[in-house]
Amino acid sequence: MINKKIGFIGSGNMAYSLIGGLTATGVPGENIWVSDPSTEKMTQISSHFNANITNSNIELVQSVDIIILAVKPQQLAQVCTEITKAVSQYSPLMISIAAGVLSKDIEIWLNSEAQAESALALVRCMPNTPALVQSGATALFANQHVSNEQKTLAESILRAAGLTLWLEDESDMDAVTALSGSGPAYIFLVIDAMEKAGVQLGLSEKTAHLLAIQTAFGASKMALESNDSPETLRKKVTSPGGTTEKAIGILQEGQLEALFAKALEGAKARSIELAEILGNTSDQ
Repeated sequence: MINKKIGFIGSGNMAYSLIGGLTATGVPGENIWVSDPSTEKMTQISSHFNANITNSNIELVQSVDIIILAVKPQQLAQVCTEITKAVSQYSPLMISIAAGVLSKDIEIWLNSEAQAESALALVRCMPNTPALVQSGATALFANQHVSNEQKTLAESILRAAGLTLWLEDESDMDAVTALSGSGPAYIFLVIDAMEKAGVQLGLSEKTAHLLAIQTAFGASKMALESNDSPETLRKKVTSPGGTTEKAIGILQEGQLEALFAKALEGAKARSIELAEILGNTSDQ
């Protein structure tokens, strides 16, 4: 169990999910702090998890060992600038879950280069929306000032929302964004397409809906728990001359794999572009 005090700047869905996951694993609510201008959101978190709440980001920094930056990317520069002096004084582990904002920009906003005696320990994370139901996939990148103990702490916190893995190169985060960050939307699109096709085949909307969702869930569970690759699993359920082979053949004739590759390349390029835009936030 994590025995550190954890603070969340921002009380949105991802913060709520992480707090829920942490308390479910035994972290007491009194070890969790939340700051946000929205009193309504914080009151809900306080009542559900017995967490400490404050409208002051500086008070939060002064009260915790680990800070989760859980605000919108466009707000991050302003928040970091506000807490710079407090972060320099108290030297907490900083964890950013703000999508698309590079570590170097966060370090600049927090003025870490001026902290010669207490360099900023920063972990950047890219969780995806299934984290809201503790089934997320999160990639993490640590800057050079993060100790092994701090890496373990960061991983333990994000693991409360699902699978975690570390990246050696921060530039890989753009590919992660394209694959798992945006990935749930691709799966939802496939489920929706299967559901609509089922209705066209004569099934009721309710039946098609339930079958499409459960099929996607079951297939994902099999892929996660099996030692076989997805390609091998597909071949095992594709009998020669059968219905599955017919359907797969039509999808491959439509260049489905090439289309996915093109889509992810586009998402990665946009991730790189957005990081440049967000990095200029403080200059605007």
